[in-house]
Amino acid sequence: MRQFGKEVIGASSICNILTLQKSKVVTIGYTAAFLSALLVGSISTVSKPVLSNVSPLLYASVVYLLAAGVSTPLAHKASIFSIRKKDWLLILAISILGSILAPALFFVGLQQTTASDTAILSNGETVFTVLLALALFKERLRASGYIAVALVLCGVVIVTTNLQFLSFLTDIKKEGNLLVLISMALWAMDNNLSKIITQRVDVSRVVQLKTLIGGTVLLLVVISLRIPINIPLSEMPNILLVGIVGFGLSLYFFLHGLKRVGTVRTMLIYSTSSIIGLIFASLFLHEEIGAYQILAIAAMLCGIYLIARDKQNIEKTTKLDV
Repeated sequence: MRQFGKEVIGASSICNILTLQKSKVVTIGYTAAFLSALLVGSISTVSKPVLSNVSPLLYASVVYLLAAGVSTPLAHKASIFSIRKKDWLLILAISILGSILAPALFFVGLQQTTASDTAILSNGETVFTVLLALALFKERLRASGYIAVALVLCGVVIVTTNLQFLSFLTDIKKEGNLLVLISMALWAMDNNLSKIITQRVDVSRVVQLKTLIGGTVLLLVVISLRIPINIPLSEMPNILLVGIVGFGLSLYFFLHGLKRVGTVRTMLIYSTSSIIGLIFASLFLHEEIGAYQILAIAAMLCGIYLIARDKQNIEKTTKLDV
């Protein structure tokens, strides 16, 4: 009887330890996701003045190479030779999507539009990521989920066009918004593939390889297009800030969030970067926040919240059915 009691107590202690460990992992995941959102929120504001003096492609190349430099010391414990062939294919895919195509389009678009519009359109990454995650795992949306998608898409249309559809294709600012939106779709594909690869390869190593491949390829593109490699010294502080903090550390925190609390919860927290970006653009660039922008961000954040709640309800229902 005593032995049985000891076994019960022992099992209970193990359960408590596992619960505490799980709680710690979740806390770290949420903290990492918020830090990522905070750092990413600064990118459009810090980058906008630089792009008036530096080519967007050159800028993207430099900040990604800086991010690779930051992540290299963090990745020293993870052996590159242990990565399997199929994992290399995934790393190559996320590098093309998230470190070459997406940043190139993003910075070209930011050069043509405002930092505040760019910050709001960053919510497109959240909804695209969640929708792709639902599609990949063959989950369904409830009625509220479809309403949520409609709200986010309405917000995207409002910011991208300012409801002036006839002048959309002739307005360079709106074309810039469209490029930013396309970059968000590419980053969404990258996010879902990154969720898979970070379960098998160390996060630091993924960040290092992804940013190194992207930065190197973009630099080769710059050289092949004969774009002048000319960066004024006055712009270096902003470039260092974006490369090291905005992309390097934020990507590291973001992938830890994906790994620990999942795609939907990470993206819900990550969506606050648009509010942070809007505040930064207003404070530091003195950009005016208009009624269309406020309306758009309200609709998009409501939609993101509904998507996350819908996803959580589906998970609870699935557990009950099991």
